[in-house]
Amino acid sequence: MIISPCISICKTDPRTGYCYGCGRNNEEKKLWKLEDTSNQWKSVNLNNIQKRLTGWQLESFKDSYKYKIENGISLFKKNLNNE
Repeated sequence: MIISPCISICKTDPRTGYCYGCGRNNEEKKLWKLEDTSNQWKSVNLNNIQKRLTGWQLESFKDSYKYKIENGISLFKKNLNNE
């Protein structure tokens, strides 16, 4: 099972239509939630969204997604819980 790339920073760039946090567009977000979406599609999508992100945004995504895979929660949600 491939974990959703959502890192709980859910704001869409009005110019590109991509989420500032995960780099997906609304259609991709919907496809991730469907039961019949294949792991192959998800894997390709993960690669594609990481190509969309650059600089601090890409590094932030990678750190938070890795943390989410290892701990079941994004860094953003972890920090909210610690406040």
